Amino acid sequence: MSKPPTFQFGGMDDDEGFYFTGQTPFRKPNESKLRFHARRLISIQTLARLEYNAEAAETKFNRSLGPIELTLVGLGMHLEKAVSFFFVGAVVGTGVFVLLGTAASKQAGPAVTLSFILGGIVSGIAALSYAEMASMIPISGSAYTYAYATLGELAAWIISWNLILEYMVGAATVSIGWSLYFVEFFHDAFNITLSVKWTNAPISWTSEDFHFTDDYFNIPAFGILLIVTFTIYFGIHLTAKINNILVIFKIMVLVIMIFALVPFIDAKNYVPYVPSKKVNEDGHEMFGTTGILRGASTVFFAYIGFDSISTTAQEAREPQVSLPIGILSTLGISAVIYIALSAVVVGVTNYQDLWNVKSPLVHVVRSTDMRWLVLMTELGALAATTSVILVLLIAQPRVFYSMSNDGLIPRFFSKIHPRHKIPHLGTLFTGFVCAICGGLLPIGVLSDMASLGTILTFFVVNIGVIILR
Repeated sequence: MSKPPTFQFGGMDDDEGFYFTGQTPFRKPNESKLRFHARRLISIQTLARLEYNAEAAETKFNRSLGPIELTLVGLGMHLEKAVSFFFVGAVVGTGVFVLLGTAASKQAGPAVTLSFILGGIVSGIAALSYAEMASMIPISGSAYTYAYATLGELAAWIISWNLILEYMVGAATVSIGWSLYFVEFFHDAFNITLSVKWTNAPISWTSEDFHFTDDYFNIPAFGILLIVTFTIYFGIHLTAKINNILVIFKIMVLVIMIFALVPFIDAKNYVPYVPSKKVNEDGHEMFGTTGILRGASTVFFAYIGFDSISTTAQEAREPQVSLPIGILSTLGISAVIYIALSAVVVGVTNYQDLWNVKSPLVHVVRSTDMRWLVLMTELGALAATTSVILVLLIAQPRVFYSMSNDGLIPRFFSKIHPRHKIPHLGTLFTGFVCAICGGLLPIGVLSDMASLGTILTFFVVNIGVIILR
């Protein structure tokens, strides 16, 4: 009997009994379309096929990221949450110091530091799952690839769109925050007020529908996204160097901020450390042990960000070693900074004074009358948001690359630039779409979209570890 025909990247899969291209199953002879598509929904990527994909892409990518670079990539996501939403805390409701005000004033009191510790422990469990998956499957795609290897194509398809909301829409969201920091910095540093019409979106959103405003376009948000996109286009090595500089500057700003606020700490603000439990007007319990646990669930989202490291697996040196180190180091460093900053904030200001304060840290810093610290922190906020945009725009094209390789989206997303060694068409597409969204759409819509699916993604990764074991 003659051998079946060979396709573009492979031939007959003897174990499964159908043709494949290295990634995507083909129809069996006389197989109906309905049966074929139903089989595809539950088909998984075997480890052998994933290794085949990695070997086929080995010469396409530039492996230039070591453990230090990967840690700084992760911190680019994490520490953005510590500085971002600093002067305009209502911009996105999950900025760590917006969450800090809620957790301290309404849930845990001064014991919000314990909430950050518990939140770090819980997120550490998810980080261990990511680290184990990254060491077993060191391939670009993050949770999408892990879902495909364990739960099948349908689960991978759902997770991939969750990642698009987290990365691509998230980049557009943060660009609007960057625009607001940019306006604030120019006003505070140079006493220059930029035009409102060219720094806000022409579309607003209420609880019912969209409305057009008198504003024209958000030029700063549009511009920073294009600048970062073209920076990434010239290769991961250059991008990593720029990210390293931004993240190191952010860390310096945060450390200076902590030490600058320490002299203003009043020990009386820590008493009582765990306020007595009571019930608020909505019938919810506040403070006590229950409040600490509720605070931990609130601040948990401040730790999300380490998952972006796994999208750069095929550009990492010795990924089985460097990826777990980068993921766990990112979480550890960010946890130390979060805990220190939360302790300082509730020490300088009584937790009751943080009730309904949209930006607790700006409230604390401005109360010290240190103008130099305000300006430095604004620069840190600009660096923070720039680096997180950079990390998100690195991550999204690599998810598209894996989806394209698997035949779930058009093939042009998997094309790698012969010189710069990046998925260049996916990078340009992602950057352009984000720039348009950042310039036109209101931040409330984008932030709501970017928050969807994160818990589901973490759930799938944890289940995936169990299945692979």
